[in-house]
Amino acid sequence: METAVLIVERWIVAALRHRTFFSLAELNAAIGELLERLNRRRFRKLPGSRHTLFETLDKPALRPLPATPYVFAEWKRARANIDYHVSLDGHYSSVPYQLVHHEVELRFTASVVEVCHKGQRVASYLRSYRAGGFTTDPAHRPKAHQRH
Repeated sequence: METAVLIVERWIVAALRHRTFFSLAELNAAIGELLERLNRRRFRKLPGSRHTLFETLDKPALRPLPATPYVFAEWKRARANIDYHVSLDGHYSSVPYQLVHHEVELRFTASVVEVCHKGQRVASYLRSYRAGGFTTDPAHRPKAHQRH
């Protein structure tokens, strides 16, 4: 991989080092032009070029991108407090009251928090970043608490 970086530095960066660009589009056009020339340049010790290798080896193996974009998620273990809430970054989300003192796993993205117990999802919320705040599902409260 370091060789590829060195080749790009020599054939593209060095060729553009004395030029001035006034927009990103202008720079990208100049890079694209030099990159196309580099990719079509014939190898010295092998037959073909980078372009022909791409066309014969890589392109046939390419598949379409997934229909839905990848969403980065993190996991964290937490223990349900006596008030049947778990904490994530200072915000408290409820879990079913039967899970008080049990360990659960939190799967969280930038927008969603999921609570799992023994591999089963038991709660899901839109993520709140309000420290000290509470997100409580009324169905998670014990019957005695639901009246208040």
